[in-house]
Amino acid sequence: MGGARLAFIPPMEPKLVAKPPGGEDWIHEIKLDGYRSQIVINSPEDIRVFTKTGADWTSKYAGLVEAARELEVENAIIDGEAVVTNAAGLPDFAALQKAVHNDPYAMILGAFDILHLNGHDLRDIGCKARREILFGKIKPNSRIQFSEAMPGDAKAIFYLADQAGLEGIVSKRADSKYRSGPTSNWLKTKSWTVDEFELLGVEREPGKAAFALLAEPGTGKYLGTAFISLGRDMKERLLKWVREHAGPPPEAMKKRPATQWVGPGVKLRVKHLRGDHSHIRHASLLGFSDEE
Repeated sequence: MGGARLAFIPPMEPKLVAKPPGGEDWIHEIKLDGYRSQIVINSPEDIRVFTKTGADWTSKYAGLVEAARELEVENAIIDGEAVVTNAAGLPDFAALQKAVHNDPYAMILGAFDILHLNGHDLRDIGCKARREILFGKIKPNSRIQFSEAMPGDAKAIFYLADQAGLEGIVSKRADSKYRSGPTSNWLKTKSWTVDEFELLGVEREPGKAAFALLAEPGTGKYLGTAFISLGRDMKERLLKWVREHAGPPPEAMKKRPATQWVGPGVKLRVKHLRGDHSHIRHASLLGFSDEE
């Protein structure tokens, strides 16, 4: 039994893969679209909630602190994802971003792992067994809810998650120990989504693929690049538009000598991984927004 005060432990981070793993040795959960959060309980009076990087967000998560106080534990570290749900019961990332600044009682924690309990370090116990311990501590109708494993075939689970507009799934080796940092014992498979972004410019280096630099419509906030995978006609039209509508680089952007900047006015349809909000990833250009 350890008497030392529990502190934040850097989380175990799943590796992004293109398709979920097969076989019987995996647990599959819905990937919740929120903020990775860790609740550290030292006593009912000493409960803190940390972000993925270890920032103390206890004051922003007052509802989760109250829920953690109701758990019948002496001390514990619980790993999960803080979310805010919409009317359909699905995680709503935009609502979460607002709630973090305005409503510390709006969040629910989808709890999926437990690292410590009542003086015992559980990280060397297998994932499935840790989750059974966690499940035994969760109370019904609490703001801390258990992230259920989905029964059935991984491909079918992922297909259903995609159809439901969810971010994807996380697959975990049933016997995996908890180890901080990136791991291939946990795998995340993300769904694709199509959104509209504003074109900032096109980056073309000799001998390399061309990329569109994209911004959030209305704000001009840079969100990343998309591979220009259009057909030849569409690509020619895009490059013609870029030539004819040259503009100055945005003030906040670092110098990019291979980029042709454009003035505002063209919106593009882009396919990218769902759930990447502050920076789009694995993005490809589908065409102009006005050509639905």
